[in-house]
Amino acid sequence: MTSTWRAAEIALTATAGYRNAYLDIDVWADFSCAAGVTLRRPAFYDGSGTWRVRFAAPSAGTWRWRAEASVDDPGLRGVRGTVEVADPEVADPGSGNRFHRHGFWRMSPGRRSLVHADGTPAMLVADTAWALPWRASEADVADYAAHRQASGFNAALLMSLQPDMRARGPRDRQEDEGFDVAFEDLPAGRLTELNVGYFRTLDRLLDILLAHGIVPVLQPVFQGFGWKGLDVAGTVVPPAQYARYCRYLVARYGAAPVVYLVGADGWGTEPQIEAGGREIEAWDCYRQPTGVHYNPAATNRAHQDADWLDFQWCQTGHSGEHVPERVADMWRNLPAKAVANGEPSYEHTRTDTTADGWWQGHEAWSNLCAGGTMGVVYGAANLWQWKHHPDEPGHSAYFLAGSGGWRDALEFPGATYVGLVGQILDGLPTTDMAPDWTTFLAPRGLRVPGALQITYQEHGGPLVPMREEGLPLRYRVVDPCTGKTLEQGVRTPGQPIEDTRGQPRLVIFHDPGKDA
Repeated sequence: MTSTWRAAEIALTATAGYRNAYLDIDVWADFSCAAGVTLRRPAFYDGSGTWRVRFAAPSAGTWRWRAEASVDDPGLRGVRGTVEVADPEVADPGSGNRFHRHGFWRMSPGRRSLVHADGTPAMLVADTAWALPWRASEADVADYAAHRQASGFNAALLMSLQPDMRARGPRDRQEDEGFDVAFEDLPAGRLTELNVGYFRTLDRLLDILLAHGIVPVLQPVFQGFGWKGLDVAGTVVPPAQYARYCRYLVARYGAAPVVYLVGADGWGTEPQIEAGGREIEAWDCYRQPTGVHYNPAATNRAHQDADWLDFQWCQTGHSGEHVPERVADMWRNLPAKAVANGEPSYEHTRTDTTADGWWQGHEAWSNLCAGGTMGVVYGAANLWQWKHHPDEPGHSAYFLAGSGGWRDALEFPGATYVGLVGQILDGLPTTDMAPDWTTFLAPRGLRVPGALQITYQEHGGPLVPMREEGLPLRYRVVDPCTGKTLEQGVRTPGQPIEDTRGQPRLVIFHDPGKDA
């Protein structure tokens, strides 16, 4: 017995042996319910002749399944069973897990933002911990996840494997320059020799993140700089092998909340990206968000009209420059896709003043108001590399903070301001909100007509109305540096919302009683 949106696992054991089970054999299962819905889930190879299927039912009741395979093996093909699924209110009435209550993330009707499967609005607030999957211990991840959850983050950007073909070090994630290995032949630019033990460890690490409400944003194999800039495999791996690995990620991790970052730090035109995107679309029955992250010089619009593409993420370099126009440019591209700045300047890159403190808060709100309505992303130098301690050698000096390791980077002040974004917007009808600078005499705002207006004022000052049609009457003024409500009330039509502080502020107009 399980409950909706919680994974049940089914093991299938082959009766014959296979030379390369990961590469040569396809296994899947179809799950059907009384309402006539059928969902197909791929199986993943887990060693010793065993394939596993993970399935999260979107509705309660009896789900009947039948396994199929590309070989005539009675242990894999034609096996049948049932999964009994309870309503979460019955199975776990005290759970506060949003994904168990509302379902996985998917794209909104207008494709501009995230919603849960039941339509509840959602906002990505992501940290960047690229190297966590192959460098962190379970204890490390528990500490990291608790800290980031408390700060308001709900996602983490992760390289699913160490991507540099020329990286060398101990096969020990706790040693200096050490890392675990996902594929034995990755140094040769191939993904054929699967290390099942690596992924069993990754299972446990991702479970820890999810238990803290942090969704893995899984990147298959990097196309850009990678971990140390030592020749990434993401542009070399044959597209068919890249696609097969994407399917493996869908099979192993797709019955839990996940975001698929199918391309990262490249131009978007690399053939591996399209191959991976198409494979994810073909096998992800939950239609969880899939998109591309670009390098700072890219045009950020590859595959704009592809059905498999849900979002586009720009990158704006690491010199501490605010460049929200990149986000605004992406928002105008058609057909509409969700957008975000997926890599602003990492805090404390090279110096203790680079992108420090409130720089990160202003960056987040500026990108959001420019159209980055999928959410906001933060990164800290030394944390994304998972630098073990201040003196660990082997990392690119250009991307390091002046001192410390990953634990020290957790305390960089800017993360606080980015984490507050989600807390401030929680519970608001943010679905498909759009940039707006016409309602008030102010340069940065977001609007859902008739339901929500958010204005961000970098320097405070009076908020003068210009066009009030559809503007809610109730408002509150929020300090984006603390998340505290400074005042609230009912506006007088035609009159400004005054300010005496001259500091950054948000003015949020919303009538809760009028929400659909």
